[in-house]
Amino acid sequence: MGPIVVSGRPVQVRHQAPPVTAGSVRVSGHGGTLALAAARRYGVSALFTLSGGHVFPLYDAAVTTDPPLRLVDVRHEQTAVFAAEATARLTRTPGLAAVTAGPGVTNSVSAVTTAWFNGAPVVVLAGRAPDYRWGAGSLQEIDHPPLLAPVTKRAWTSHETAKVAASVDEAFRLALSPHRGPVFLDLSLEAIYGQAEADVPDASVPSAPAPDAGDVGRIAALLREARRPVLILGSDVWLSGAQDVARRAAEELQLPVIANGQARGVLPGGHDLLTTRARSTALRTADLVIVVGTPLDFRLGYGSFGPPDAPARVVHVADTAGGIATHVSLAASAAGDLTGFFTELTAQLADHPAAGRRAPTGADPDWGPRLAEAVRAASAADAPLLASDASPVHPARIYGELLKVLDDDAVVIGDGGDFVSFAGKYLEPARPGGWLDPGPFGCLGTGLGYAIAARIARPAAQVVLLLGDGAAGFSLMDADTLVRHRLPVVIICGNNGGWGLEKHPMRALYGYDVAADLQPGCRYDEVVRALGGAGELVAAAAGIGPALRRAFAANVPYLVNVVTDPEIAYPRSTTGV
Repeated sequence: MGPIVVSGRPVQVRHQAPPVTAGSVRVSGHGGTLALAAARRYGVSALFTLSGGHVFPLYDAAVTTDPPLRLVDVRHEQTAVFAAEATARLTRTPGLAAVTAGPGVTNSVSAVTTAWFNGAPVVVLAGRAPDYRWGAGSLQEIDHPPLLAPVTKRAWTSHETAKVAASVDEAFRLALSPHRGPVFLDLSLEAIYGQAEADVPDASVPSAPAPDAGDVGRIAALLREARRPVLILGSDVWLSGAQDVARRAAEELQLPVIANGQARGVLPGGHDLLTTRARSTALRTADLVIVVGTPLDFRLGYGSFGPPDAPARVVHVADTAGGIATHVSLAASAAGDLTGFFTELTAQLADHPAAGRRAPTGADPDWGPRLAEAVRAASAADAPLLASDASPVHPARIYGELLKVLDDDAVVIGDGGDFVSFAGKYLEPARPGGWLDPGPFGCLGTGLGYAIAARIARPAAQVVLLLGDGAAGFSLMDADTLVRHRLPVVIICGNNGGWGLEKHPMRALYGYDVAADLQPGCRYDEVVRALGGAGELVAAAAGIGPALRRAFAANVPYLVNVVTDPEIAYPRSTTGV
């Protein structure tokens, strides 16, 4: 219920939020009240949005219900959805965004697609032109679900107020069901503004079934025979809550581990089995690669491992059968609960000599030491770059300084091309779940939305946004959101004055580049200062460390704008094409 007028003054009528108990509860009010009553049952504590009249009842429900739901309004709809996605990925509870009709929805599509590729449980609620005038050309009238259907688990419209709560409940249940992902629901103007009384169901989240023991047995048999095994852990290991059992399995079976996405930190930096820094050596020479919780996409060479004359056998494990790769020949696969997979694998190998931290029968005794030496060699080769005094600044020096001040529980966010690629190489998280990047869709502009959500989700932790100067153009205006909502974040901009990820490859292909230059030394720090935050420009390596310390101490949104050498390109072997 919205504001009512008493003697000419608006008065807010507050409703009690439905208790989070077993069983359904009866709720009355407009469609916004019913929608948020259902969302609260799934642990939603914040609504990310950009104001639009089609969704006013959601705002009314958020602020007039006791206790109120945190309402975070942003400067672009994609930021709202990125914030909801980051909430889901950091807290492993669903994220919620609301966008207005028409361009509000179309502006959100790239962010919804990013959540789709990342398997993030996000619900996007949208306004919709009225049914009674449909086809007559109402403001922002467009049929949204066909646009969102390819990148969501389901996209549909709720037309009746009395059915809104059930529709929202279904949206959250779908988003959280394995394999997790975004769900889109728009509400016609009649449905969201109308009044009704309805039952709000209790939260119900189906769990993934246990993987077939026979499938796990075949993987165990392959592991018994392998001489050079490698275990690759992906984001779904974290999102499904399997990070602890995955670590135990790796340690008990003495498996070298490569971690990507939010699995970074399952084995902390410096762990003797963590082989990420030697991934090229490991994946070129392995004879068995077990990939768990991530697709066999361009980031993993499309599932092609081992020497050309003796390809590695490949095992793929996902939380649903639909996630198992079909484009590559697999030696074995398993689908289901990832905690169950690691538990069953360890149990089936309990009598194996690998248990108890001994090398597996048949394993090459030099395999682990060889990879450990490759890690040490890579780290030694990095040291001069991390301490480089070069002018212009080598981007690696930024990470050398950041490593000195970064806490173990920090949330590190990457939004950029070459600059963030360096971060992936040099930063090894101490804990899982604290690394956020755009994922395989590669959408720039995630950073500010992720930072907004991270500060809310982890209020006591450092939040660091690593921002390429190209990426800054997509979302830096949302520094205003950080300021308005008092969300201190340290933003480090690697400013090389160009689109490095495109500039250097185009030069290699054509001998020249176009459309790849940005303004040299652009004052992105002054943009943040103008929006009410703080920041400074750094052009010399010696100034990076002091600037970072000032940024962390400032307790406001603070951008450290580091001008880096435009000729330094991140060395990469694939463009992802």
